[in-house]
Amino acid sequence: MDCCWAPWQPRGPFSITVAEGGRKRQGCSKGQAGMSAPNSAARKACWEARDKLWQCLDDNGDKAESCQKFQSEFEANCPAQWVKYFTKRRGFLKYKEKMATEGFTPAEGPNQPS
Repeated sequence: MDCCWAPWQPRGPFSITVAEGGRKRQGCSKGQAGMSAPNSAARKACWEARDKLWQCLDDNGDKAESCQKFQSEFEANCPAQWVKYFTKRRGFLKYKEKMATEGFTPAEGPNQPS
């Protein structure tokens, strides 16, 4: 069964056991039924749409309203679970880049005795 597949699971589809009425059946968790792994062309289209969106966001100072066309293409070309994952990933990569360039500045709090 091709279900519950996500871009960060390189080994492909998997399934989980769901209890239903005292019986067990193989299937996907709620909301993921029918989801199958995209083929090579679909993955490539998704990644290209993601890259165009990210480039637009970089060029426009992360102003989403300037990149609505690219956001729509990204959402149309990628599974919803991928959109969620890549959106979180971009935030993490931006944070990581900021930490590398600016470093960590601890929040000011009560002074600790020496």
